[in-house]
Amino acid sequence: EVQLAESGGGLVQPGGSLRLSCAASGFNFGWFSMSWVRQAPGKELERVAAIDGDSKDTYYSHSVKGRFTVSRDNAKNMVYLQLNSLKTEDTAMYYCTKGWAPLSGGRIVEPSGQGTQVTVST
Repeated sequence: EVQLAESGGGLVQPGGSLRLSCAASGFNFGWFSMSWVRQAPGKELERVAAIDGDSKDTYYSHSVKGRFTVSRDNAKNMVYLQLNSLKTEDTAMYYCTKGWAPLSGGRIVEPSGQGTQVTVST
């Protein structure tokens, strides 16, 4: 059974940083791309970052490129999202998902965790 568990969210001031972590189990982690998806209140799901199985290819949405960094440690079955220069519009629930393109029809269609809340506010 695929299990994904996010951690690291919290309340941070604009301009601050957070590091989200996702622990994966139940599948051959290094074989699969992983993604981070977020959903802000009242907004659609947005894929913000993705990384392939051997960390050779990454994807960032326009809204986070240059501020967020995705990485993984296949020996530990972990994927991370470093969030820098945070803005109030980054406030959202962040989900770790299996796969490179986990969204379809406005929904997450791949296994995902329960999410971790990031709130950027003064």
